[in-house]
Amino acid sequence: MPTSCKSSNLPTDFRIKIESYEKGYRLETFQYLPITCERAFVFFQNPKNLFDITPDWLDFRMVTNSEKVFEGAEYDYYIRWFGVKLKWRTRIQTYNPPYDFTDIQIVGPYTKWEHTHIFKEQGNSTQMFDTVVYRIPFSYLGRAVHGLFVKNQLQDIFCYRALKIMEWVKRVKNEDSK
Repeated sequence: MPTSCKSSNLPTDFRIKIESYEKGYRLETFQYLPITCERAFVFFQNPKNLFDITPDWLDFRMVTNSEKVFEGAEYDYYIRWFGVKLKWRTRIQTYNPPYDFTDIQIVGPYTKWEHTHIFKEQGNSTQMFDTVVYRIPFSYLGRAVHGLFVKNQLQDIFCYRALKIMEWVKRVKNEDSK
């Protein structure tokens, strides 16, 4: 598994932090995007774009064939973790375009997964914040697995995502300048 967090191409303003929170963990990221809030939101609200910003080693597959997003919408995916195929279903819990939305895991590997995406406009640019509150099953064993594998993998996933997001932003800006 590559370590995207060590990439020299990682945006210099990208920040990631994972800490203990309540009975689980909280992951927070920040990234500055030199595009409008509306443009960023349109990309992130479309669940089909997850494929483009998810590392290949997760073998991410979307089952649901819908791009419609609304509060209560559900989406089915599969990922592979250590070679095991896992079903993942999310539901859009809150939806406030173009400023924020929250998706929660209904079915999947975590006992809790709540991912809030926040977009704050700053002129023609956007400050993007992600907060994921999550819990791992199996109590003490889950904490050990988190420390040995899950924390590093989530950091890698979100660092990879930051890299791919900036590649997407560069493509968008190049298309706009033509």
